[in-house]
Amino acid sequence: MKRFYAANLCVLLCLAMAPLCGKAQQIAKDELIFLTPLWKGERYTDGRPKVPDGIIKRMKLVSIEEAWAVLKNEGYSYQIAEDWPIQINPDSVLVGRAVTATFMPARKDVWQAIDDRGKRQGKKGQNTWPVDILIKGDVYVADQFGAHTNGPTIGDNVGNAIYAKTGNGIIYDGAVRDLRGLKEIGGFTSYITSYDPSYHNPPGDLNTMIMGINQPTRIRKVTVMPGDVVLAEDGIVIFIPPHLAEKVVISSEIVRLRDMFGHLRLREGTYTAGQIDARWSDDIEKDFSKWLNDHIDKLPVPKEQIQEILKTRTW
Repeated sequence: MKRFYAANLCVLLCLAMAPLCGKAQQIAKDELIFLTPLWKGERYTDGRPKVPDGIIKRMKLVSIEEAWAVLKNEGYSYQIAEDWPIQINPDSVLVGRAVTATFMPARKDVWQAIDDRGKRQGKKGQNTWPVDILIKGDVYVADQFGAHTNGPTIGDNVGNAIYAKTGNGIIYDGAVRDLRGLKEIGGFTSYITSYDPSYHNPPGDLNTMIMGINQPTRIRKVTVMPGDVVLAEDGIVIFIPPHLAEKVVISSEIVRLRDMFGHLRLREGTYTAGQIDARWSDDIEKDFSKWLNDHIDKLPVPKEQIQEILKTRTW
């Protein structure tokens, strides 16, 4: 009987640890699919949602406020991460698909078990394991529990590797080193908690270990999932669930077009501020539809999307 209970206990422990038992701390594919059930589109081979490149490209013109409004209305109230003391290229817009990493304070026995498994898989330093899987268009999103002294897992060497793989920067709740070198990487738009000239896990101070790659992680007050669309500018980061990315983009484009039309007509004196700032009359809506159709090839929104907008209108 004792053997029976022991065997069943082992099975239960294996099931409980399944999300952590993938290659080099990666989440199991089935578990990632289970945790992202509303995404019905394409996925990477590891199960991470793959928001189409076209949506990612169009997302660059979306404002934080526009994205926030859609997410708020859909019941996603905690998707914004603020308070980034160190920002690289903050005037640029950072957009991409999240690859997540979670570090925890090192515990020698756990660190050793993780490290031994990584070495058996041909891995070296734990700080580079998430970097190894990055591809073009990704954004490396890491929770390093705000580690500071003897905590940096990213310097200019790793930073250059990240940029070479993704074409993007990082969202990093922890310290980096080689800040001057990181700033010299063109296009490395990044949001970072702190800087320290030290490096992680120096001899005699084992203080960080990688606990999860492409698993749910936390950045500030946001639960971030692998495949979330990262949109960051002006010191603010918002994480958009994959299944809402297209809705965010389309809503933004409609707002952008209506603003262009409204501002134009106000400058022309065609309508008053009161008319444009309130619910539009049928006559204004008809004028807007005609303007869309007349300028369909010249507007900063894909022609196909404007055609879809016009299809849904009754005038």
